[in-house]
Amino acid sequence: MKQKALEYFVNGGCSCSESIVKAAIEQGLCPKEFFPAATAFSGGMSSGCVCGTVAAAQMISGFNNPVDARANAKFIVDEFKKRNKVTCCRILAKGLQGAERKQHCSKFVADVCEIMEELVKVKA
Repeated sequence: MKQKALEYFVNGGCSCSESIVKAAIEQGLCPKEFFPAATAFSGGMSSGCVCGTVAAAQMISGFNNPVDARANAKFIVDEFKKRNKVTCCRILAKGLQGAERKQHCSKFVADVCEIMEELVKVKA
């Protein structure tokens, strides 16, 4: 999942959240109808708040396991914070634009894929 998501993010014209969802669709983790919804999560939900990768992972996780959705959402946030200190897009990408921002944010795409792989036991 990670390689595909990174490919979509870096070279495929997808936003961070779109790349996570597109790779998840290919893994059978969510329906293709999730893709347009993922657009709204990029850029910290277009407000700089929660990183789009985190929001996308929570959406996918909740779809796959609604009973444990809140516990899994907390797991995703906690694991992301262990790696990056915060989940706020505005802080994570502060001062970065264009290709520099894309390169910087590719780490967050990779991190969330690894967290998702652990959470939903997806093959890499």
